[in-house]
Amino acid sequence: MRRDGRLSATLHALLHIADNDRPMTSAQLATCMNTNAVVVRRTMAGLREAGLVRSEKGHGGGWEIACDLSKVTLKDIYDALGAPTLLAIGIQLESPSCLVEQAVNHSLTGAFRDAEALLIERLGDVTLATLAADYRARAASYRKHGRRHTS
Repeated sequence: MRRDGRLSATLHALLHIADNDRPMTSAQLATCMNTNAVVVRRTMAGLREAGLVRSEKGHGGGWEIACDLSKVTLKDIYDALGAPTLLAIGIQLESPSCLVEQAVNHSLTGAFRDAEALLIERLGDVTLATLAADYRARAASYRKHGRRHTS
């Protein structure tokens, strides 16, 4: 089963934008996200609507951060992406009248709901500023040891 990597890829792109001193084009971000520019524009559109990024067309244009990184949480980004499904597993609904299936689904539904609520709560605890600081510390450590880091 394919996993939805939009949140991770979007956070990756946002950290690159935040670390850049000028706007980044969709093509540049596509390279960072290992995708194509159309996917970047589609993904970033939701972030723009949420007021997290802004874009300018033309020469010198591109995507820029439009928010205070210390006030934006991973949950804000998750919500701007349309709150994609967090868990790839679900319940079986082939025999709704089966008492065994009912018991299993009742138990799993509660566990899945609790797990999603906990994950969403944790996403609300981490800001983009926290991620940016972690990235910068890692980059400084790599430079200190004479290594190069990659996107």
